[in-house]
Amino acid sequence: MSWALSRSAVVRTGGLFLLWLILTADNDADLGAAAGAVLAATLASLRLLPPGTNHVRPIAVVQLALRFLRQSLIAGADVARRALDRRLPLHPGFILYPVALPPGPARNMFTTLMSLLPGTVPTGADETGGLLIHCLDVEQSTTAQLDAEEAHFARVLAKVPNDG
Repeated sequence: MSWALSRSAVVRTGGLFLLWLILTADNDADLGAAAGAVLAATLASLRLLPPGTNHVRPIAVVQLALRFLRQSLIAGADVARRALDRRLPLHPGFILYPVALPPGPARNMFTTLMSLLPGTVPTGADETGGLLIHCLDVEQSTTAQLDAEEAHFARVLAKVPNDG
């Protein structure tokens, strides 16, 4: 077993076990079930997403989470304001966003993150690989906002040499 696989298995097992403890409120009666569930989930995660060249930067994750919360509050207030005020015109429609992330897990995670922000919903991709985004107002600078979000998301992932 390679070093990268061993390290990834330990980190994933620890994270999944911590998640189990949080979800079950640290109930000791469930530890047997936890062991089986965590082992199965770890093996499945290693099979579905083997350790690769991407490495998560914890500080960047915290910064992204704080940015996401801030952006969500601002966008949510804007959506609510537009929904309740008849004088604010909406210009719903679609834009094509030329995502820089290559197809794969990182791009899928970014698309999921993007879908959680109020006012933008990824609806698919076109033949060039760009993302088709439904927006509440196509006259806003949505592409520039998504560029900034993608740049912040990309900082979370660090390329490291593969240990084999």
